[in-house]
Amino acid sequence: MRFLLILDRVENPASANALLGCRLAAELLARGHDVHLLELWDGLHQPPAAPQGAVQHTLAFADERLMNTALENGAKGGTPVPLRLLRLAAHPTAVAAAFRQLVLHAPRRTVDSRREMERLDAQYHFDAVCAVCAPYRTAFALEAARISGKKLLWQLDPYASNRDYNAPGGFAREGQLLEAIDTAFITPQALPDYEGGPLSAWRSKVQVLGFPVLVPTPEPPAHQGVRCVFCGSLYPTVREPDFALQLFTALNAPDVTLTMAGGGWQRFLAQAGQAATVLENRFIRPGPLPPADAAALENGADILLSLGNFYDNQMPSKLFSYFGTGKPVLHLAVSETDPTLPYLARYPLALVLHKQEGVTPEVVDRLRRWVDRVQGQRLPYEQVAALYPEFTPQQVARDFLAAL
Repeated sequence: MRFLLILDRVENPASANALLGCRLAAELLARGHDVHLLELWDGLHQPPAAPQGAVQHTLAFADERLMNTALENGAKGGTPVPLRLLRLAAHPTAVAAAFRQLVLHAPRRTVDSRREMERLDAQYHFDAVCAVCAPYRTAFALEAARISGKKLLWQLDPYASNRDYNAPGGFAREGQLLEAIDTAFITPQALPDYEGGPLSAWRSKVQVLGFPVLVPTPEPPAHQGVRCVFCGSLYPTVREPDFALQLFTALNAPDVTLTMAGGGWQRFLAQAGQAATVLENRFIRPGPLPPADAAALENGADILLSLGNFYDNQMPSKLFSYFGTGKPVLHLAVSETDPTLPYLARYPLALVLHKQEGVTPEVVDRLRRWVDRVQGQRLPYEQVAALYPEFTPQQVARDFLAAL
């Protein structure tokens, strides 16, 4: 079969969703299928090379990058609106992008992506075109595209039920989108929307698909001390660092280093400053990193830190890539219905601490004893893959093809 996968890196050049799309593409290629990638990027950070054997097509959206930077992605708080508009006015292409998106409701990313899908389909005649989302610009482009093959959505994040933003049109708009799609792949956490929920009319359109993130990793280099590492973005009311910073500040172990890489710290600078006052050079914030650098940081870690989400309809794929390393995983849960808890219960080297317990002497002592016990331990990849086969790239590719 011949596939076209649409990957969106405009907001996030190091997009985890795009990485998962490439991981699936590599597995489809290994099974003898033809794979093309249409990569949307920000005009500044060139997309990485496609998997060997894939054909890569690109579309740049520097205008939307400038618009998003000037308007701070529409986030509440931050710079006052008049100052954002002044920044926007300094870039005519960004002004045009904002006008198309906010006034005409026809973002160039959606319009141009649809045209490019149609052009490529006319040239290559794909059996299926799959939009890997969120964001959902490409999903709406695929919805309207006139193509000969099947239309597929891979919904790695929810749309209408995503609680950290108001999806335009809500469930009615998502239902309209599903009407135009042959199959949508979702995570298990999204199933309640389709089984007794507002999207039940489209249950036959969706298939559960895992994250293709469970892969072997190299042995870490030798080093001194205990390195605890988190790589990921922070979001107010969704994924916050407070509990982690309080725990490690209370632990204050001279041989433990906490590294938290990624963006989103603008709203948490006070908390970071308080932690740095106590931990000093044992608290490191390198900022956003390219995928290769983030992978190297995680490879050198002794303990991988997972921050739980406040919402129970989202499950970070990062957790399963942590499992693939076989290393100890410290998960900090902030919700009693955290969907990762059943998976963590099966992982022999996991410790789950709940924010509701507080940072008490007992909790800190539990963390200290666990760190001492698991230091230097690592599970064989084969053991982890047997625990979570649905998250290996090979099984994800089989499930993807079976659904077609």
